Order: sequence, then C-alpha cells, then structure tokens
Amino acid sequence: MKTKFFEIPLSRLMMTLLTVFALALTTACDDDDDGDDVKTITQTVIDGADFTLLEAAVVRAGLADALSTGSLTVFAPTDAAFRAAGFADVNAINNTPVATLQAVLQYHVIGSKVNAGAIQTGDNQATKMLNNVDAYITKNAGGVSINGAVVTQADVNAANGVIHVIDAVILPPSQNIVELASGNENLTFLVAAVTRAGSGVVNALTAAGPLTVFAPTNAAFQAAGFPTIASIQAADPTTLANILTYHVVAARAFSTNLTNGAELTTVQGGKAKVTISGKAVSVLGNGNAASASNVSIANLLATNGVVHVIDRVLLP
Repeated sequence: MKTKFFEIPLSRLMMTLLTVFALALTTACDDDDDGDDVKTITQTVIDGADFTLLEAAVVRAGLADALSTGSLTVFAPTDAAFRAAGFADVNAINNTPVATLQAVLQYHVIGSKVNAGAIQTGDNQATKMLNNVDAYITKNAGGVSINGAVVTQADVNAANGVIHVIDAVILPPSQNIVELASGNENLTFLVAAVTRAGSGVVNALTAAGPLTVFAPTNAAFQAAGFPTIASIQAADPTTLANILTYHVVAARAFSTNLTNGAELTTVQGGKAKVTISGKAVSVLGNGNAASASNVSIANLLATNGVVHVIDRVLLP
C-alpha cells in the first residue's frame, strides 16, 4: 500500500528536506572552490612573497593580462635569481627598456601547459618559447632544468597553466660565442688569443655548433704567463690554437648536463675532468696538475653553444 504524502509525519518531512538542502549547499560550495580558489598565473606571481621582482617585470613589460589567459607554462625566477642577473631591485627593473623585459619574460613561457611529469628524461630538449626562440630543457637524476636554471619547485598550479620556480633568469641568445666574449670586458685576453690563433679557431667558434666553451678570464691568462694583450699577440699562433681548442667541447653542455667525475673530450683531442660539489663546478686539465679551474659564471647561452667563464687557463 502506497504512503500518501500528507501521511508522512511533519518532523520526518522537515528532516528529509533539510538533509537534501545541506547536501546541495555542500556540493555548490565544493564546485565554487574548484573554480574560484585557483589563481591565474599573474595573480600567483603577485601574491608570491619571492616574486616581487618578477611581478615588477611583468607589470613593466605590460604582460599581466597575457599571463592571465590561455594555457601556459611559466618558468618563474625568484627575487634572488633576478638579483644575480643584475636586477638589484624594482627600480632596476623599471629602468630596463620595455622591449628588453618583454623578450626576456617571453623566453620564460611555453604556450601550453607542461607539468614536470610530462617532461621526458633527456638532455637539452629544444623547446620553443613564447618568443619563438628555443630553450633547452633537461630532465635527469638531478631534476628538471632549463638552460641550466634549476627548477626548485615544480607544478605550482594556476587557473590558466602551471608555474615552475627556477633559480636563475634565462636570457635568449643573440650573439655567437666570439661575439658574446667580445662584449665581456673580462674576456678581452681570450678574444685576443682567438684572433691571434688564426681563422681556423675563429671559424670554429663562430660556426653553427653546438659547442661548449670554458672561457678563461683576463686574470686567468695573466696567471698563465700572459701579462698583457701584447704578450698574447706575440705568442705562437699554433701554441695558442692548441690551448684554445682544449677549452672547447663539440656539444652543448649546461652545468646541469655535467656529472661529477666526467671526462670531457675536447676539440683539441685531449680530455678534461669535471668535478661537481653542490652547485660548484670545476674542470681539471691534464697539464694543470692538481690546480683545477673553477667555473665562476655558468650557462651563458650563445646562438651556437654555451659559455662557462673559468678562473684558470686549462693546459693540455
């Protein structure tokens, strides 16, 4: 026999209705949380305590709206990363040309969402960034890196993509290795040595590559017995060519591609041994006895390879 609606006790009916209402309200609140509590990439940067310089750069470059829409992956440098790249504070950001900031920031963005788990294991996987220039992503036992900048926190979720926090600012390449060295006042002795060594070395360092060059500073050349540029210009070109090609590896190797104890085969034909301790990288030449050369500036990207600045000339 069916129970008629009006025969259900009032108290039982009220409890049933209250239960249904509560469940509906809970479901609605959960749905709102899924959509509203996930911030856009721009809002995540604005709210991040360690992104004050990145925020200033995004605002200065006029990219706040662009980073709030679509589906994106952003490699986000911390404040310490910006300071290490020469941007001391917000004022330094605001004094940088807008076009420069736009090019740099777009080089940190992929035009689709890529979680860390979706990145294949491998070295230097060429990836088109938002400015249509390749960056090189590595995934190995040390984690994920891009152009040698290490991802320190992966998969920060956002409403329109994902953020990977990195420990360095990456710069799009605009010069070949020789041009890059020529623009560095601490590498004038190296440039003089390349010129003196002759067209063979110059052509090798301006070719398509990819190459890795360990670039000794002016002080390194002076410590190796070349007190002045004039002394380099008076040196035997064949001797210089032999030394310089010992600083070159015929592959693209960021610091995150190097392993402790690895022996690098140089263009000269000899081998140099790599030592890694924490983030410190050093290279030992066959003729350097126990005096290894320390990498003082790593991962300078050129159009045809990578430059690591070192504090001692490597001897074959």
